[in-house]
Amino acid sequence: MKYIVLVGDGMADYPIEGLGGRTPLEAARTPNMDFIAKHGCLGQAKTIPDKMTPASDVANLSILGYDPKKYYSGRGPLEAANLGIELEDDDVAFRCNLITVEADTLLDYSAGHIKSTEAEKIIKFIDKKLGSNKMRFFPGVSYRHLLLVKRGVELRLQNLKCSAPHDISGQSIKKNLPQGDNADIIIKLMLDAREILGPHEINQVRLDLKENPANMIWLWGQGVKPNMPKFRDKFGLSGSVISAVDLIKGLGRILGLEVINVPGATGYYDTDYEGKAKAAIKSLKKNDFVFVHVEAPDEAGHNGDLRQKLTAIERFDQLVAGSFLKYCKNKDDFRIMVLPDHATPLALKTHTAEAIPFAIYGKGIPQGNFLNYSEKEAQKSPTYFEHGYQLMEYFISGTRR
Repeated sequence: MKYIVLVGDGMADYPIEGLGGRTPLEAARTPNMDFIAKHGCLGQAKTIPDKMTPASDVANLSILGYDPKKYYSGRGPLEAANLGIELEDDDVAFRCNLITVEADTLLDYSAGHIKSTEAEKIIKFIDKKLGSNKMRFFPGVSYRHLLLVKRGVELRLQNLKCSAPHDISGQSIKKNLPQGDNADIIIKLMLDAREILGPHEINQVRLDLKENPANMIWLWGQGVKPNMPKFRDKFGLSGSVISAVDLIKGLGRILGLEVINVPGATGYYDTDYEGKAKAAIKSLKKNDFVFVHVEAPDEAGHNGDLRQKLTAIERFDQLVAGSFLKYCKNKDDFRIMVLPDHATPLALKTHTAEAIPFAIYGKGIPQGNFLNYSEKEAQKSPTYFEHGYQLMEYFISGTRR
C-alpha cells in the first residue's frame, strides 16, 4: 500500500464578499480535490491544540501524527535539523527572518522575498560582524535563516515571548520586541543588525531596483533539541518529505524520513508544483509514504492577495493532486489525503486555529457522497478529529481508535 499526503499550506479561508460569500477553496477550480472528496471521505481535524499558537510547525507535527503538546519544542530546532546543525541539550535555536523596516514599522516580513543568493551574503556578513563562539548565524532559504545560541537554556532564552514577523506586518517594532528574562540580549542583536545592514551594498542595489531592502533581522520561533520517535517506528512505514521550507524538511529529518530537494521548489508563488509531484511519485518506488508540502497558498494569505491564492490553489489541484490521481488511476493499493495544515485567511493575513477540511480517497475508504472539497462541505461531515494527530493513524489504518 502507498500512502500520499498532500498539504496545501494555508489553503483554508473565510467566506469573501467579493467571491459571492464563497471561500477561495470554493471559488477556485479544483476538479481533482473535488474528485477525492466525492469518491472518498471528507471531514475536519483540529491540527492546532487549544492554547497553542496556530503555526505551521505545530500544525504539520499534528498532520504527521505527533501530539504537539507532547513533542513540540520550537520552530528553530526543526530548521536547524534541515541545515545539518546538531543541537546540544543546552542550545537554543532561533528562526532569523530578514525583514524590511521603516522608522518603527515592520513593512515586510520577507524583505521582498529576497533571493537565497543575496540572503546568504547578508547572513554571512551578520555572522562575521555580530557572531561569536556562543552565537552563530546560519543561512537558510530566501528570508528564512537561523541563529544558534550556545548555552541559551542557561539564559532561559527558550522561554522568551517572541512575535512571528508575518503576524505583525505594518505594526510597531518597539511594541513587538521579545519579552522575558535576558530578552535584552536578543533585542540588541536585532538592533545591531539594523545598524550594519542599512548601508549594506546589496540593500543599495535592492533600493535602486525598487525592491524592499533586508535592513533588519527578526528573531523568533526559538526552541531546544526535540525528542520524538521515528516515523517508521511509530507507523511501520518508510517515507519521504518534499517541501521548500526548512522547518518541514527539518521535521522530516528528525522523524527519519527521506528529505528530497526539488531544484525548482522556492516556497513561493513560482515554486515548481509539477517537479514536486514528479519527485514524490518517483520516491514511491522505494518508500511506502510521501508527504508533499506546498507553501504558496499560505504566502498569498499572508500577503492578502486573493488572485494569487486562487492561482496557488488551482495549481496545487492541477499539478500536484492531479498528477497523483493520474499516477493512481490503474492502481488499487493506495490512499491519498489532501488538506491544509491550518487556515490563513486573506482578511487577517495570519494563521488561525479552527479545524481544517481533509479528504481521503483510496483503498478501503468508503464513499461519502460529498459535493466537493471545501470548508463548508466538510462541516457537513460527521467525521471530526478534535485531536488532529489522530488523523494520521486513521489515514493509515482506515479505522478510528
